[in-house]
Amino acid sequence: MPQELYSGYGSVARLGPVVRKARPECVFLVFDKGAFAKSGAERAADRALDGIRRVGFSDYVVNPRIEDITRGVELLRTEDCDMVIGVGGGSAMDTAKSVSLLAVQDSEPVAIVRGGIEPRPRQATLVMVPTTAGTGSESTHFSVVYIGAEKYSLAHPSMLADTVILDPALTESMPPYLAACTGMDAVCQAIESWWSVNSTAESREYSRQSLALGIPNLEKAVADPDRGARECMLLASNLAGRAINIARTTVAHAVSYPITSLFGVPHGHAVALTLPWFFEFNDRVDDDSVQDRRGVEHVRLVLSEILEALGVGSAREARRLIVDLARRIGLAANLSDVGIGRDDIDAIVRHGLSPHRAENNPRRVSAEDLREILERISDGADLDG
Repeated sequence: MPQELYSGYGSVARLGPVVRKARPECVFLVFDKGAFAKSGAERAADRALDGIRRVGFSDYVVNPRIEDITRGVELLRTEDCDMVIGVGGGSAMDTAKSVSLLAVQDSEPVAIVRGGIEPRPRQATLVMVPTTAGTGSESTHFSVVYIGAEKYSLAHPSMLADTVILDPALTESMPPYLAACTGMDAVCQAIESWWSVNSTAESREYSRQSLALGIPNLEKAVADPDRGARECMLLASNLAGRAINIARTTVAHAVSYPITSLFGVPHGHAVALTLPWFFEFNDRVDDDSVQDRRGVEHVRLVLSEILEALGVGSAREARRLIVDLARRIGLAANLSDVGIGRDDIDAIVRHGLSPHRAENNPRRVSAEDLREILERISDGADLDG
């Protein structure tokens, strides 16, 4: 499905014309409670929706639960909304996408999310307006939903939004730690989608462009942001989103979910803890461990392309570059500094070795492999090695 995309400072003014063109009877507005007013998105939404019936929904938590999604579905059905607008970070946009799809299904939301039932396409017009620069959720056809402590990925082609508005001005209220977490999420998504077994020439080009914008601008966007850095990070985030929309993420993302759900570490920070270590792990791929159907030589070629994009000469240097970048933007780089001890590793391995994302990794990952990686970074002893 093609997307209509508007970007640049002032582009949020396009929201009004987009809404008027769709001629909705009722707009279901999913928004982030904290960022909606601070970012300026509330003023923009008020102008764009003046005179149009709307229903607001913010009754969800970060990393939305099935209970949150179900409440949204019930409200949208009751109010009979025919347009859904998601305004906020990844959780707001994921919630908007999930609700828009699940509202038209006959089966219960939990049954659809758990899989085994093919959903019908959404019917409501779908618009995404991010207020953070990191998740790229505005340009993906899937969303995160938690059932208990387990993370599920709800996916359908029709979950790709019709229209995306990327206005860097809406990201100016991000505090430094949020900018660091979301920015690192974009960097990690660009890297993982690049080496994913599902990568294509198109997705790898999106990854390349994302890293070219993200790596040089992330530190400034956190510590001393200006208009240029904010715009570059928002575009880097969107490009990484487009890349994972094709190629998906790999095992580092899978491992991040229990680190978030069990220990409360924000998603982007959680991914940054383990992603650097998979450079060396994947670099040791051989004929017995390769999972990419294109073979070992293809994997090595892709890895060399990533190293070149990062400006380093080895997998070890790549690992150190990402670890150092995380530290410079204020993210702890070892597990103990985020409250995770060696006794917690088994739980992370048990919940984090998602078969789907592990199968996306270019090299096969066993529970023993993952445990060894987590032990190496549990106290930070090898971070500089």
